[in-house]
Amino acid sequence: MRRPHIRTVAVAVAVTTAATGLAGTAFAGPSTKVERPAASAAPNATAVVEAARTAAFAHASATGVSKGDALHAQDVMIDPEGARHVRFVRTHNDLPVLGGDLIVHLDRGLAYTGVTRAAGHAVKPAAAEARLTPAQAAARAAQAAKGAASGARLVVDARGGAATLAYQVTVTHKDSPRTVVVDAVTGEVRSSTPDRDEFLSPKLLDTLRERGETLDPETGVGSDASGSAVSGLAGSGLSGVTRYPTSARGTGKSLFVGNVALTTTATSRGHYQLKDPSRYGTETRDAKGSDTEKFSAGSKFTSTTNVWGNGRTTSRVSAAADAQYGVTKTLDFYKNTLKRKGIAGNSTAARAMVHWGQKVANAFWDPTCNCMLYGDGDGVSAKKPFVMLDVTGHELTHGVVEATANLQPTFVDSEYNQYGEPGSLNESLADIFGSNVEFYAKNAKDPADYLIGENLGLSQKFLRRLDHPSLDKIEGTVDYWSPRVYSTEVHAGSGVSSHAYYLLAEGSGKKKIGSVTYNSPTYHNIAVKGIGRTKATAIYYRALTRYMVSTTDFHQARLATLKAAKDLYGANSTEYKTVDRSWAAVNVTAANTPRAH
Repeated sequence: MRRPHIRTVAVAVAVTTAATGLAGTAFAGPSTKVERPAASAAPNATAVVEAARTAAFAHASATGVSKGDALHAQDVMIDPEGARHVRFVRTHNDLPVLGGDLIVHLDRGLAYTGVTRAAGHAVKPAAAEARLTPAQAAARAAQAAKGAASGARLVVDARGGAATLAYQVTVTHKDSPRTVVVDAVTGEVRSSTPDRDEFLSPKLLDTLRERGETLDPETGVGSDASGSAVSGLAGSGLSGVTRYPTSARGTGKSLFVGNVALTTTATSRGHYQLKDPSRYGTETRDAKGSDTEKFSAGSKFTSTTNVWGNGRTTSRVSAAADAQYGVTKTLDFYKNTLKRKGIAGNSTAARAMVHWGQKVANAFWDPTCNCMLYGDGDGVSAKKPFVMLDVTGHELTHGVVEATANLQPTFVDSEYNQYGEPGSLNESLADIFGSNVEFYAKNAKDPADYLIGENLGLSQKFLRRLDHPSLDKIEGTVDYWSPRVYSTEVHAGSGVSSHAYYLLAEGSGKKKIGSVTYNSPTYHNIAVKGIGRTKATAIYYRALTRYMVSTTDFHQARLATLKAAKDLYGANSTEYKTVDRSWAAVNVTAANTPRAH
């Protein structure tokens, strides 16, 4: 999934002003009336950051900030109704704090209104001095992760209910790099987490092998994508005197979504590169079987016809057409639907490499590369590249989550399967927004639905589904919350919040949407009438960016979505009440909130 890393601690200057933006978890603070007037000109981001930092120390009993702590702004969000939110990562005595993130909430006048915090305790470690040397910690990490350690740095690990002085070590591994955290006093390995967000978990791949099931999806599904003005003409879109490089209109002949229009770069007359200057320079490259995590090491895709691929795997470029199409559609969804400019929200390129590694039956968001990496399959369990549209939307959403709440698994087993509700929520959000990318794209060759991985070629016809998660018998996805979800693999546990989202959007019971028939059950047969996908998506996105942090679990996600619904529609609105009812319908209520909260 993802590494428990500390991001850059420079003050964020980009200001999010979209009404549907997100961030935060359990909300603590005074109850405030929702402000409805539209915000005037956005205030100076530095002033907002300083006000939030000052408020955090002034309200230390609520925020948990104490002597030795320093707060470093990661994001500043300005809501049209007047609220301001600053997401901070934390250091303690200059050491990065794992699980020390928090969001300080302010009103229009920059007065403190509350906090969302990951750690419910002080982050000062009991021991001030390390007993292990960096070399000893690196050796412990290398042994645990069965790889080569590349250095160790001191951190404070505030996860798990107490703060401990620890070393954070990156370990290279043949399958995936790991981030290993070693107790600096006892030498205990506190966590060992894969750095990459892999679409298929190790547990799922093992299950497929045990069942003798092969993923061999159909390719070359058709010629034209609905709604696309496909030109495919060399030099299309260029006329008169042209200065290079410039935009051009090309055609992608993809594996899974037919012929699609792609915006490319004309580098000179009759020469093109698979790079989109209209979307921050978003580009797809060819890894050529290497396992490089440097995008610059990938080979550029170029053409003299501005036609990319042939719809079959006989052309290496076909997979690139799918990838470039999927990445740009995901960017367009986030920008045009949720006003988010780029995966990190900073108007920078999204990048992808296809044909990555040797016999890789997976695709994933890679935080080291800061890009999408697509394998071609292993030839046994999976025989085609993992460049399907919803796979791309799912994996790029992991990048969005990493840039916002950075939801982390609670623990990882020896086979690197991940567990815990924050990790399950991360997978769920990736499924939720990944399915939204399909609805946004409106591609007739890949009709939109609430199914994930429906093009993988599985015998059950999908990998996961949002309306009735337990119909997934391969991963054993669950419909409802119970305390057992804590120890459920994250893809299986994702069903709780995915189901709640579906019920919020579409409601319970039987219905047909597009070509798919759904029949969503509920806990104790609670009837839910949906509010529509547009409103449900706005609520979940706002909850992610403004009220979720790295440790947010399902009960805290309920509070986050309620707060988001209150912000957008009011506490007495149908939308707010339906959010509450949708969580009750998956057995997440105030009454059964675990006592630790």
